[in-house]
Amino acid sequence: MDAHVLVESHAGLGVLTLNRPDKINALTPSMVNTIGATLRAWRYDASISAVVLRGAGERGFCAGGDLAGFHEALERGEHEGFLDVLANEFELAGQISTYAKPIVAIMHGLTLGAGLGLAGAAQVRVVTPDARLGMPETRIGYVPDVGGSLLLGRAPGRVGEHLAATADTVGAGDAVENGLADFCMAQDGADDLLATLQDLARLGAGEVAVGLEVMHGVAPPPSTFTVTQSRAWIDHCYAPEELSDILAELGDSVWPAARGAAERIRGNSPLAVATAIEVVRAARDEDELRGSLEREHRAAAFLMSHPDLAEGIRARVIDKDGAPRWNPADPGEVDVEAIRAILEPEEDEDW
Repeated sequence: MDAHVLVESHAGLGVLTLNRPDKINALTPSMVNTIGATLRAWRYDASISAVVLRGAGERGFCAGGDLAGFHEALERGEHEGFLDVLANEFELAGQISTYAKPIVAIMHGLTLGAGLGLAGAAQVRVVTPDARLGMPETRIGYVPDVGGSLLLGRAPGRVGEHLAATADTVGAGDAVENGLADFCMAQDGADDLLATLQDLARLGAGEVAVGLEVMHGVAPPPSTFTVTQSRAWIDHCYAPEELSDILAELGDSVWPAARGAAERIRGNSPLAVATAIEVVRAARDEDELRGSLEREHRAAAFLMSHPDLAEGIRARVIDKDGAPRWNPADPGEVDVEAIRAILEPEEDEDW
């Protein structure tokens, strides 16, 4: 077991607490293995009726994967090791999504990348008023993964493309309105929610979700509906097929927020943004998580062999100079047809 995951059980509940608060509970391979092993044990434990997934500390539920470790692996050329780590995270997301007992994920503060992917796979997804959710991977030359492409693909309109391309985070209101969470609870409501869950634990996941929302749901702060209030220009500007055309629509928009989105996208890896848009759009047609995870794995294998990923982590996380040198730097030079071909499944694919 890993000290960075607290494993507790009481009154019919199994509670998993990510316990690396100094790193905003960023996931390590050991943490992923511990969560997976514990869920496998609890699946057949009659004393456990429901599971809670939460994070320690005030800063957030989970900031995503351990990017420093990923960068070291890429610099050493250990691409297969990098893919193995991702595959374990993907398998955990699949395990959570098909779990036989209700899993309730409580997302507070920063909930990013793999953290959002894992929480988003749970049957009941709760946010607090201070939550900031997002898939910021295009800032480092990567794409939403651990099921993030399916979460964004199922968001209404073109919100998924917008969040993937800009790497923006959203507040509690936008998270609920756009399907990233089921309801918002009070900032200090976790203990009360767990007490209610003890009474509901032997019900089905749907009944648990309804019961918890009725008992503990609160209205998200009005200031957290920014994306929801921007749907008109988002749906219009992200309708074109090609990234360069999307940027043109955003840049020419009468909406200042749209022009701001264009600037943020231009700061991200053009290759990653184009790939992210493709995986999100493809996920929109998926009925289950597995297909999206397989596509994300193909995207990861493609991008890890490209210099943008290591360069993005260097510039954003390691050196923190904020000046990544993307290749290509011009969105118009990205070969979208080649990306689409790479994302197509191969026969006997296994990850």
